[in-house]
Formats: sequence, structure tokens, C-alpha cells
Amino acid sequence: MNETSMMSRSFPPFLCAMLAMMLAGCTVGPDYVRPQTTAPAAFKEMKGWKQAQPKDHLPPGRWWEIFKDPQLNALEEQVATANQSIAQAEAQYRQAQALVQSARAAYVPTGTATATVSRFRAPTSQSIAVAGVRYLFGAALNMAWEPDLWGSVRRQVESDTGNAQASAATLQALRLSTQATLAQVYFQLRALDAQKKLLDETVEAYRKTLEVTRNRYAVGVAARTDVAQAESQLESARAQAIDVGVQRAQMEHAVAVLIGKPPAELTLSFAPLNAPPPPIPVGVPSELLERRPDIAAAERQVAAANAKIGVAKAAYFPSLSLSATNGSQSNTLSTFMTMASRYWALGPAAAALTLLDGGARSAQMKQAIAAYDAGVANYRQTVLTGFQEVEDNLAALRILEEEYRVQDKAVQAARESVAMTTNQYKAGTVSYLNVMTAQAAALANEQTLVQLRGARLGAAVLLVKALGGDWDVSSLPGPEEAAGEVTWSDYLPFPVE
Repeated sequence: MNETSMMSRSFPPFLCAMLAMMLAGCTVGPDYVRPQTTAPAAFKEMKGWKQAQPKDHLPPGRWWEIFKDPQLNALEEQVATANQSIAQAEAQYRQAQALVQSARAAYVPTGTATATVSRFRAPTSQSIAVAGVRYLFGAALNMAWEPDLWGSVRRQVESDTGNAQASAATLQALRLSTQATLAQVYFQLRALDAQKKLLDETVEAYRKTLEVTRNRYAVGVAARTDVAQAESQLESARAQAIDVGVQRAQMEHAVAVLIGKPPAELTLSFAPLNAPPPPIPVGVPSELLERRPDIAAAERQVAAANAKIGVAKAAYFPSLSLSATNGSQSNTLSTFMTMASRYWALGPAAAALTLLDGGARSAQMKQAIAAYDAGVANYRQTVLTGFQEVEDNLAALRILEEEYRVQDKAVQAARESVAMTTNQYKAGTVSYLNVMTAQAAALANEQTLVQLRGARLGAAVLLVKALGGDWDVSSLPGPEEAAGEVTWSDYLPFPVE
């Protein structure tokens, strides 16, 4: 008689089939396929755009260095280590890793150790060898295991791994967003410094004009109203220069919070903005799917939702549980450890199939499918939003550059108008009102130019953010890394710090 026929005689056909399926590792539910998205061949707003050459790609891990601002570089380095929102996201990522470890624990049997002692007296009506009060000592080691016949555990691990990878991508998206916010606030602060410098220079110019007007009034060639108007214009410019300080203080406080410091611990020196935005490598739209961490997070959430369908489907199939026990039992401690007190048991081995649950499994399946469909829609919407953000900021940079060139010509013309009108006023051919009008127009144009300079740098920062910074999908943790680090102490029956 061969071994196969012996096995068939020893085990019922049902158990043989169950064992075969267990060894085969059946996994129910749909295998994950990345949802399809449509990417255009080129960005619409790239026409006329001058981008960096491949050799000018963003520095790995430090995209802000393209702006060549040492103060900004120093601030950005502190974001990853001190920002509390990023610290919170890092803790949430570790939490997601722990969930993967918890799901993987279901692969292996669970062992429990029990020790019991009982003091009792048997009924007097029973025929027993030793009457009266007795003790019963017991100790047992039990092992229990539920084989993953239908892949429910594997699908749960797959789902938790996807969620952990999504959490890692979300962490990077938050880090990129925080870094971009810091750069935006920083450039807004520097634009305010430039505006303060402009207003200080304007105050000095107005002071000189007031001095000329007073001298003309003293010799009787100017009216007292000219002096009053010049004084009003000077004080108004001084008030504007002071008012800039309120906004600058708020921006400085915002920078402090972004780098994890109380506002009292940070003071940024005065440094007017004067640098143009740097060239930025854009690439093709299809690359955006690999470069934006928020898109990667949405895609991993879809994978996690897909695996949940398998978990829900596995609930329709029977479950098998196996157990074994080995222990000792005695009514005296002296004989507790002897071979005569030892016992063992295999089982119970049980197979369970839910026949009636009021539609709970069907509802869970529908919920899992709906969650997957929602995840797919969210992923595709995130992709569309990514394309929109790139197009928005490409258009903003291109249009702002054109506007800046035109505005710069307006500033030059306004300065020339002020110079000519002032000379005419000194010659007595025009009134002081003409001077005031020319100076007000020049100041407005100068302020607009400063604001455009800051807006261009802000749009450059937003474009870098829309392109995903220097992140790439290859930085996404793999299944093993997403599970986190497991040490030997994690298997101990007590916590080890």
C-alpha cells in the first residue's frame, strides 16, 4: 500500500481538500490594478515657457536651493526636524506601520500559558479515595491557529500595507506643503522689506520736496497751501512705511511657527527682495503621476480599498481553527511535575460557516466596493487637480513676467515724469498739485512693481510644489519598509522599552 492510499484511508476527503487548499494559499477577491488616467501630451501653458535644462534639475532633497538664498536654506532645514504638524504626520505613519505588523501577526499561531489552583470539597455522596477538602493544581500550554485558507489575512496585510504607504506619501506631501508655505511666507516678508525700503526712500524724497516748497514759500513764490500739501504727502508716506511693519511682524511670526519655534525666538534681519525667479524644470504631464506625493497617496489608498474587497469576500467561506494543549494536573504539588500528571490534547479542530447573518456580509461587501469606487474617483480627481495646479502656475509665471516687464517701463516713465514736473515746479511753470500727482503715480507704480516681484517668486514656489518638489514615487516605502522595523523584543510576552 503506497503513502497516498494510506493518507486517503487516514483522513476524510473533506480534510484532505481543506489541507490542499491551505497549502495552495487560495486568495479570494480582485487583484489590484492601478486605475487608468488620461494625461495630456504636453502642458497647455508651456507655450513660450523657458524652463531649466536637465542639468539644472532640482537639488535632491533641497529644492529650495534653486532660489540661492542662504537665509531661506537655513530656515527650510529646520522644517523637517521641528515642525509639529510634520511630527504628527510621522507619528501617524508609525501608527500605520504598527497596523501592518498587527495584521501580519495573524499568520502565526498564538500560544497561551495558564496556571490554576483550586481548593474544593467533593460531595459526600460520591465514592472518592480521599474525602474532605482537596487541592487541584494545573498548568497548560495551549497553541491555537486559524489557517488563512481564503487569503483574508493576506488581503488585510495588503490593505494595511497600502494604507501605510499612503501615510508615508501623505507625510511627504505635508512636508512639501509646509516647505512651500515657508518659502512663500519668506518671500512675502522680503517683498515687504522691499516695500519698506521703497517707502523710506519715498519719505526722503518727499522731505526734500517739502524743504524746497518751504524755501519757495519763504521767498513768496509758493502758497501756504503748497506747504500744507507737501507736509500731508510726507506724513502719509511715513504712515504707510510704519504700517508695513505690522504685516512684516505677522510674516516673521508665521515663519517662526513653521520651523517649530515661539515667535519670540526668531528675528529675521532686513533684506529687501530683488532676485528674479529661477528657471524650473517642468517635464511632461505623464511624469507628474510619479512626482506628486499626494497622487501617490491617493493611488495607495485605492490599493488598500481593493484589498478590503478580498477581506469582505473571504467572510463568505468557512473558517478552520486548530488547537493543541500540553500540560500537567495534580492534587498535590509533590506530584505536579511527574510524568503521571502530564496530559496532552490535539483539538478541537473546528470548521465554521456562517449560514445566516441578516445580510451583514453582503452589506460589508457593498461597503468595500463603494469605498474602492470612491477611492478611484478621488485618485482621478487628485490627478486632475495636479494638472490644474501646474497649468495655473505656469500661466501665472508667464503672465506675471510679461506684466513685470510692462510695469517696469511704467515705473521708468513715472520717475521721468516726477523729475520733469519737479523741475517745472521749481521754474514756476506748473503748480504743486502737478508734482503731487506725478509723485503719487510714481509711488503707486513702484509699489506695484515690488508686489509683482514677490508674486513671481510666490508663483515659482507654487509651481515647484505642483510638480512634487524633488520627490519621486521610487521614494515610496516598499511592503517590508511599510511594515516597520520588528525586533526580537516585540515577541516577548511583556513590553520592553
